[in-house]
Amino acid sequence: MTTDARTPEHPHRPAWFDLSTPDAPRARRFYRDLFGWPVQQLDETYALVGADGGEPTGGIGQAGPGSPYTGIVVYFPVPDVEAALARAEELGGRRRLEPQSVPGRGRIAVFDDPDGNPVGLLGA
Repeated sequence: MTTDARTPEHPHRPAWFDLSTPDAPRARRFYRDLFGWPVQQLDETYALVGADGGEPTGGIGQAGPGSPYTGIVVYFPVPDVEAALARAEELGGRRRLEPQSVPGRGRIAVFDDPDGNPVGLLGA
């Protein structure tokens, strides 16, 4: 049997999304009203999105002057964030957010692909 990105067995299916916006309260309302997303606000700058009582699947954050990006970034699971980031650079990507630890999620990083699209990495 072959697997593709639509099957749960695919190792690089999206693992998380993050929406960074200059108006997080507006974005939270918009997506909650559009898709019915339950939103759990953690503080003034960030909220988790996911099923009530279930594992969150993404977040909506307030972009500020020092934010590494605005817009939606999809995070893909990798065994080693630093190694995957280095490989992305070898293939023509450019670092946007250095690897860092996120409580409860592991390590993350963001790079731009050769066309300038931000892509996230999520690993242990």
